[in-house]
Amino acid sequence: MAEKVPISVPLKGRVTYAKKTLMVLSGKGGVGKSTVAANIAVALAGELSVGILDADLHGPNIPKLLGVEHVRPEAREGKLIPAETLYGAKVISVGLLLPSRDSPVIWRGPIKMKALRQFFEQVEWGKLDLLVVDLPPGTGDEPLSVAQILGGTDGALVVTTPQELALLDASKAISFARKVGAKRIGVVENMSGLTCPHCGKEIDLFGKGGGERLAKQAGVDFLGSLPLIPAVIGASDKGVPAATLGEVREPFVELALRVWDWLNRS
Repeated sequence: MAEKVPISVPLKGRVTYAKKTLMVLSGKGGVGKSTVAANIAVALAGELSVGILDADLHGPNIPKLLGVEHVRPEAREGKLIPAETLYGAKVISVGLLLPSRDSPVIWRGPIKMKALRQFFEQVEWGKLDLLVVDLPPGTGDEPLSVAQILGGTDGALVVTTPQELALLDASKAISFARKVGAKRIGVVENMSGLTCPHCGKEIDLFGKGGGERLAKQAGVDFLGSLPLIPAVIGASDKGVPAATLGEVREPFVELALRVWDWLNRS
């Protein structure tokens, strides 16, 4: 069994305001991790109280994906009030706090750690059924800081695409999740096949089935595949989650329900 990373700075009282916590991570960028995280949050927000914490300090895309990039959180009694989306999910992100969308975050490790702790401790989330934490790619400062703050999480969802290069990095993310004590680890294969809009034939642009093979080899759960749908790209650019679009929502909603069931297994 992999040796666990020492957890030396757990959150005071843990995340008592959320019944379940889910880290969404990837070994590399460009696999659609934030899109998956945002759509899981939105798909479940109709029936549950859901918050999404954007822990990607250098590339905070969640506000854009959920249509709240121009919202500025209020402060009340020393706490930030998360942005409310049109879809029910609450959001906090450094992207909501920057002077402009072009402002870079040029921080060293200790400042990043402080900011992340504030997102957990000094935000008035209310009572949540689920807190989704969208991590930056890789296994560096921010993912480790979040894992240390949480002192463990109910689930770690590793997002990958089917090609070998992505799978190689995803395997590192699985090992990371093990070392930081995630209770459950699952894999989602994104961009798994494209249906040609002209002939209806399925095209495997990046291959297919790699995520399921990786999960089997690593001894973790495979939670499903998401197709590459061009309409999702355009909608995301407009801040409209795929889970709300009638013609493409089904695979995203099915995945979200599967993830929630997975998190609640005894």
